[in-house]
Amino acid sequence: MKPVVPLILTFSALASANAFADVNYLIDLTAPEHHLAKVEVNFPETKSDALVVNLPVWRTGKYQVLPLADAVRTFSAIDDNGKVLPWTRTASGEWTVALSEPTSVKVTYQLYANKLGQRVNHIDASHAFLDASGTFVYSPEFRNEPIAVSLKVPNDWSSYSGMDRGKGNHEFTASNYDILVDSPIETGISEHREFEADGRQYELVVWGEGNYDIDKMVADLTKLSGQAEVIWDDYPFERYVYMVHATSGARGATEHLNSTIIQRPRFSYRDRKDYLGFIKTASHEFIHTWNVKAYRPEGLVPYNYQDEEITELLWIAEGSTSYFQSQLLLRAGVMTPKEFFEDLAKRVAQSEKTPGREVQSIASASANQWASSGGDYAVNHSTNIYSEGFLTSLALDFSLLEETELEHSYRDVHRQLYSEHRIPAGYNVADVKQILKQVSGISYDNWWLQYVNQPVSLDFDKLLEQAGLKTTYGKDSKVEPFAGVTLKSGSLVLSHVLRNGPAWNAGIVLNDEVVAINGLKVTAAGFESRINDFKAGDTITVTLFSNDRLKDVSLTLGEQQSGKLAITSVDKPSSSQKAFFKAWLGVDWPFDKDGQFKAVK
Repeated sequence: MKPVVPLILTFSALASANAFADVNYLIDLTAPEHHLAKVEVNFPETKSDALVVNLPVWRTGKYQVLPLADAVRTFSAIDDNGKVLPWTRTASGEWTVALSEPTSVKVTYQLYANKLGQRVNHIDASHAFLDASGTFVYSPEFRNEPIAVSLKVPNDWSSYSGMDRGKGNHEFTASNYDILVDSPIETGISEHREFEADGRQYELVVWGEGNYDIDKMVADLTKLSGQAEVIWDDYPFERYVYMVHATSGARGATEHLNSTIIQRPRFSYRDRKDYLGFIKTASHEFIHTWNVKAYRPEGLVPYNYQDEEITELLWIAEGSTSYFQSQLLLRAGVMTPKEFFEDLAKRVAQSEKTPGREVQSIASASANQWASSGGDYAVNHSTNIYSEGFLTSLALDFSLLEETELEHSYRDVHRQLYSEHRIPAGYNVADVKQILKQVSGISYDNWWLQYVNQPVSLDFDKLLEQAGLKTTYGKDSKVEPFAGVTLKSGSLVLSHVLRNGPAWNAGIVLNDEVVAINGLKVTAAGFESRINDFKAGDTITVTLFSNDRLKDVSLTLGEQQSGKLAITSVDKPSSSQKAFFKAWLGVDWPFDKDGQFKAVK
């Protein structure tokens, strides 16, 4: 569909919007079909002999250096008389403009915006999503100056952002670049709703067609948004914008100052499992508005957009956010207890299948996040700051509940981080330990050494028993043979070989391709079934290609429990266990006398 060319924004409107701003941005989105835009940035007068202009090399929420400046072409600069200024490229995300006398500087460039899945920018005939980190250059000299952004768009487009609006429908203002870079813009053809929760104003903007129910989304987001008081005493915002993309496959989410962008495939909203994925993501990003945006480790304060920022506390920023996300939904009645414990059981099971937790501490994983690469090596030798950070938060919460006889919990720690270490202060390890001591009355130095600074494998049954819970594979579970490998989708090539598992110990390695078992051909679809023809302890001959060479390997099968791990009630839970449960989650005991989940009214 070609955009309608008549424009809402006129240059006279642009002039009025920018009269009060020191740095003015204009982005022309009137020819969006090929993901292209024209950007103009007007910097105020500088008396320096050069103006340094940067585009960030990473975006907040993704701790990874990205080639964002590769999207910039036809960079040019002129002075206040329209004279072309010479410039040189001085770094991957940096241009240095030479100046011979004091002057204002206008920078222009073409932007290619096609990083939808990275949530950096995306422009097409139906919309534009603009995260400033991949869209708008800045000068360190004027980073703290007021900013105005004007969009030149087709006349059937609507524009939204967490920033304040200017005089026009497609104009926004911010007090500095840091607010701009943390306030993405969604403009285009979309659905829009407004709602209120606990005295705050909210908006929901959905771009893209899909099987979502926007009224249900609003109802549940309203319930979620009213749960913040469970952890924090007040809000760091007056208005919050949930931005949602129903995509052709891109997925993920990113937190921002007073908004979030959530992406999910367009037909992954209707089924309950899919919808839970969406609403849990929304909860995660909402929590980030406090944990990361309002307070964060001092290693990330202030943001250095041109370099990596290392901290050992990313597990608190990310893992603890994951830990709280389902709790808020449970308290809000958006998620049932059964769904909550299915999610928790899945995380426990995944941890026990990840040998990397025995190798790397959560502190080391946090510091290493910028260099992490995922895949087979990560499973075997790394700790994930999200999933293992979640479980470390669980252990810390249970410890605090026990030490304070249910008077205080991990929520109190985050309440104090918010009240005592608001941006621009930041917090460090000593600060967290001090808060833990204030909350509990005891030192957490030894706990920190054991659970944060060293690799750890939690005893989940011992831990959960405090809340009257246990893990189980069910009464019909049985011991099954286990090879310790995962196949690439639709093939017999190995994508994972678990460290110290049967295949690993037999010398089978990543990317080996299985051909036969005991001399008989095996297929990808039939691989697991073929393994189950044997029993744990049996030795089989696996024929495979390894580095293109055919060879036979003798493999002794290990064992694993069949079925799916579940978390349920212990037999005859005590009143003290039920009290612990209530103090932990804030909901009543959800099991009947037979240990089954009660029906949800």
